[in-house]
Amino acid sequence: MFSDNLAISIKDVKKCFHIYNSPNDRLKQFIIPKLVNALGREPTNYYKDFWALNGVSFDVKKGETVGLIGKNGSGKSTLLQIICGTLTATSGIIETKGRIAALLELGSGFNPEFTGRENVYLNAAILGLSREETDNKFDTIAAFADIGDFIDQPVKTYSSGMVVRLAFAVQAQIDPDILIVDEALAVGDAKFQAKCFERLRQLKNTGTSILLVTHSGEQIVTHCDRAVLLNSGQKLFEGSPKIAVNMYTDILFGKSKSEIPKSKSTESSIVPPLKQTISNSLKSDEKTETLNLVFDKFDSKSNYNKNEYRWGDKAACWLDYELYANDRLNPSTIYSAEKIKLRCSMKFESDVHNPIIGFCIKTKEGITVYNTNSHLLNIDDTYQQGHSNTCAVAEFEFINTLGAGDYFISIGIASMLNDEVVPHDRRYDVIHFLVPTVETFSGLADLELSLKVTSPSGK
Repeated sequence: MFSDNLAISIKDVKKCFHIYNSPNDRLKQFIIPKLVNALGREPTNYYKDFWALNGVSFDVKKGETVGLIGKNGSGKSTLLQIICGTLTATSGIIETKGRIAALLELGSGFNPEFTGRENVYLNAAILGLSREETDNKFDTIAAFADIGDFIDQPVKTYSSGMVVRLAFAVQAQIDPDILIVDEALAVGDAKFQAKCFERLRQLKNTGTSILLVTHSGEQIVTHCDRAVLLNSGQKLFEGSPKIAVNMYTDILFGKSKSEIPKSKSTESSIVPPLKQTISNSLKSDEKTETLNLVFDKFDSKSNYNKNEYRWGDKAACWLDYELYANDRLNPSTIYSAEKIKLRCSMKFESDVHNPIIGFCIKTKEGITVYNTNSHLLNIDDTYQQGHSNTCAVAEFEFINTLGAGDYFISIGIASMLNDEVVPHDRRYDVIHFLVPTVETFSGLADLELSLKVTSPSGK
């Protein structure tokens, strides 16, 4: 039974397409099986089955914003078209409650010979608005689209950006119960995108359920309450947007589907701690400084985040770390303008050519503040070869110019193979620290702004 607090219910939805190798096979399929059936024989199919969706299930509650993320070809657009009714599922059940507005292929329903004004009324009528309702909303729609006098020109004279503006303005101003957005906000300039997201926020506050499809991890983390990760037509994860984005990043950088945890307990997919000592692999002048990074483990530190997200092929592994804020070791609080030094020990279990060492800082909401690696920095003295059963220490240094808030540090070891990134040990959100109140500014980072006020008269 469809619950009253649900806007969308998706249960075991499957969608199969027939794939033909050539137009001739399509023609054969149309004719030959009918003739063979008439003769009482078993027909041969001239197509291959392609399952765009294979048993996808999840719900969207009223007033909830759910992100749908996955690689191209993962089944996202197919699922949205089934929800909107433009495609029929092969099997499974989809139930919706209320008026649906879908931003799938913006402007695809416009008549290019009609003016923008005429297309507004046409699309509004298709969406169920009366002439009087459209009259009342037209000024708001025109102002949102902000295309000026072009509103009375044929749509065929519009740029693609103008078409998108007008299409979004119509769909977003009808106050739908369910709004479906499929990559519609990837086009348009930054100011228009900001306006669109403000409108999404307003709709959410008034109770609209939103299903947002995007390849932007930042948008998923910032605007969604939950996220669903699809890959090859299957649901791999449903839950925290930050974890979904981490897993999506893993897929993009070469992790196979079979290696990704499918259970809901994906918040801590941890590589077993290494107990081997690395002292024998270090040079004599390195031992004194590094031995204290050998025996301690990440989980012994007060600023270690036990809910880190970790994975890799284990060709190289992080062993331990030391975080200094000036002379304070492993503090949970780091103050503005302190010099930060992070020393991390690693062990190579296999030969790793040109290892790439990565570093990232994100807010607790998952917004990336800073992200780089040894390859991007073009660091000449990075290890050229990590030999099997040897160790190394990576050192990161920076001045804390962050604003007040909670932050997480991520580190990674990877390498390149045939122009593809091969992750060895990625530890997302592994170290947590707090920056207390900063008196001189608010925001994410101190830009060290210089402010000068002079009198026009020179006095």
